[in-house]
Amino acid sequence: MWDSFWDVVWTTLLIFAFVAYLMILFAILVDLFWRDSKTSGWVKAVWMVLLIIIPYITALVYLIARGKGMAERARESHIREKQQTDSYIRETAGRSPAQEIAEARKLLDSGTITEAEFASLKAKALS
Repeated sequence: MWDSFWDVVWTTLLIFAFVAYLMILFAILVDLFWRDSKTSGWVKAVWMVLLIIIPYITALVYLIARGKGMAERARESHIREKQQTDSYIRETAGRSPAQEIAEARKLLDSGTITEAEFASLKAKALS
């Protein structure tokens, strides 16, 4: 299949270039259709047609023309996702032991629970 070492090198470079192009293409598509809500549908359609007709040149033009905005939208998306994850973790993790004991103390003071129930809730919160 390969006649010389340079055929192997050339094939490896072509495969690398194709995989790199696919990664760039998917990054452009994610930016264009998922992160960029300000661009109109017609402009997105034009970018898609150009990416299909002249893919490499269009990808380079997109990265040059919109690269800075692409990076800013990616950063904002990551920040928004981190905030959502942090709020989910805080919501799911529940309250701290001090909050649990304070809530149990309020129930004890209002007469809703007995001293023994308060002690068991306190021990459960501290464990």
